[in-house]
Amino acid sequence: MYIKTIEEVILSIVSPIPRTTWFYHWCWTASSDAITTMALAVTLVIAFPLASHAGTTIKPCDTYGNAGTPCVAAHSMTRALYADYAGPLYAVSRLSDGEVRNISVLAAGGYADAAKQDAFCLNTACTITKIYDQSPAHNDLSIEGGGIAGGPDIGAPADALPVTVGGHQVYGLKISTGMGYRNNRTFGIAKNGEPETMYMVTSGTNVNNDCCFDYGNAELTNKDKGNGHMDAINFSTMCKAGNCGDSGPWVRADMENGLFPQVRKLTQVPTLSRTPYVTALLKNNGQDFYAIKVGNAQNGSLTTTYSGGEPTVKRGYSPMRQEGGIVLGTGGDNSNRSIGSFFEGVMTTGVSSDEADRAVQANVVSVGYGAPSSTAHHAARGLGVQSRRVVVQTQR
Repeated sequence: MYIKTIEEVILSIVSPIPRTTWFYHWCWTASSDAITTMALAVTLVIAFPLASHAGTTIKPCDTYGNAGTPCVAAHSMTRALYADYAGPLYAVSRLSDGEVRNISVLAAGGYADAAKQDAFCLNTACTITKIYDQSPAHNDLSIEGGGIAGGPDIGAPADALPVTVGGHQVYGLKISTGMGYRNNRTFGIAKNGEPETMYMVTSGTNVNNDCCFDYGNAELTNKDKGNGHMDAINFSTMCKAGNCGDSGPWVRADMENGLFPQVRKLTQVPTLSRTPYVTALLKNNGQDFYAIKVGNAQNGSLTTTYSGGEPTVKRGYSPMRQEGGIVLGTGGDNSNRSIGSFFEGVMTTGVSSDEADRAVQANVVSVGYGAPSSTAHHAARGLGVQSRRVVVQTQR
């Protein structure tokens, strides 16, 4: 039987509490005495029932939290992933003067204030320098440093991927070769065989067959530490086992030194090629089970393409040996030759229920990811010339 750690117990207690309360902030700053914090948290939660959120639209992290598998990372370029989240989504740096500006949601539980970005970056270029974690763990992602397989990465152009969500003009994250984000000093992320779940919304229109467009659990040192030291979603057309059938792309698990399962072992694979918005989900109990689900983020439900035991083709995957870092856009050793798109994603503690997964997919579909309006697309194209210039200058 899996026994929850103190970190996980605290997360399960604090996650439902509104982020505007003093108790919420106190719990997460009192980490020097976690046991005392937990005891006081239990006492206060019992004594003072949580405020009602009647009428509030439930978001993915609300769903997972209510199901007992709270988010320990919640990253999004486009919207709030908690009904009460009213903070920043990401930060952009302006080429003209180096000033940095946070881009927040328009209102609690709402969508990104892309107009603020457009005004701030007018007549110059902006790079995405940070993607904030909306969860109480504060596992923010910054531009990734060098690793064994690649030098220091650069940030993605802030205007390269205009889209609409909920009828609002926003921007996604468009990863090109040499770009990536990471956090090697995390809190609450699964380690050494602990269970976890993660999903991301990505795109089947921006993929390649190189390593490694990942989102999820990675090493803490930017080095390949061996089999089982990663547990991340990979979305690509890489096929190294042969007999892959179609040309992909496929959703698989990057567990280090292998993408699993091998494509020919995937069942009922939906056609994801050219699908503009894709939901990719991975859950892993860290011991003897993992599952992969995929779906169209614009309509329909999730399809389970694999559900079964950990890989046995090589040793080291049962139990898993995750280290608890978070990576986005590269492999665990900073293999940064891939391309990809990222709109939102979360990581939880524990293996989520199928019911919670269905509810999360329904919420993703409900917000209506779509193409940008002609006005926004025209503006983005104009700024895009500047964005490509900032990439070149940064590489120099």
